[in-house]
Amino acid sequence: MTEESHPLDIVIVEKTGQLKLLSIKDYKESELFKKCGFKQSEGFKKQHQWTTKIDGTYYIVSVFAKTDGRANSENKYDFPPPIDTKLFFGNCAIVAIKQYVKENNDSWSSYINLTIELWTKIYEKLFGGFEDLAATALEDENEIDELKNVPKEKKTKSGYLKDGFVVDSSDTEEEEYEGSSEEDDEDVESTEEEDVKEGDENELEDIGSELSNDEYEYSSEDEKK
Repeated sequence: MTEESHPLDIVIVEKTGQLKLLSIKDYKESELFKKCGFKQSEGFKKQHQWTTKIDGTYYIVSVFAKTDGRANSENKYDFPPPIDTKLFFGNCAIVAIKQYVKENNDSWSSYINLTIELWTKIYEKLFGGFEDLAATALEDENEIDELKNVPKEKKTKSGYLKDGFVVDSSDTEEEEYEGSSEEDDEDVESTEEEDVKEGDENELEDIGSELSNDEYEYSSEDEKK
């Protein structure tokens, strides 16, 4: 059985990671390796295919590539999962098939011309979609401020609600300051008590020394008598 040929547009993923549209006059899957610049078909095969739905239409997209090659010829393109961690060499080819489904669930498929724009949509879908930063910023601007009508005394200086988890920094500083002042007072009082005790002991020592001198003088006079 001979392979049918037909014109087809495919996407070539160059080893640098750049995408290029290639129009093939007589497309044959068995000769696809030539369109990627390989001299031999050995190792060049379908690596994966995805089925996805874009704008109500089902597409089957296949990637043809080699997993063996020379050093420094690795393909730098980031393919979607599950081949996002797989290493390919040289150029790769992406081919698309459109799937048609009838109301009675009968279906058939046929090759379609794949454009870079269509592949980009499929690529984003396979990655789970990319966030639109402009749309996100617009949503943030239109978001209702729930704290707008909350009384000022119930909010911190930064504008947050005082709910037990968020505390005004000024309140925290005052509490820390008051706590430290009480500790300082206790230190002062304890220091004064120590000074008093030391003073009393010094006075007792002075009195004791005077008494000892008096006793000594008294005893010497008695001996003379």
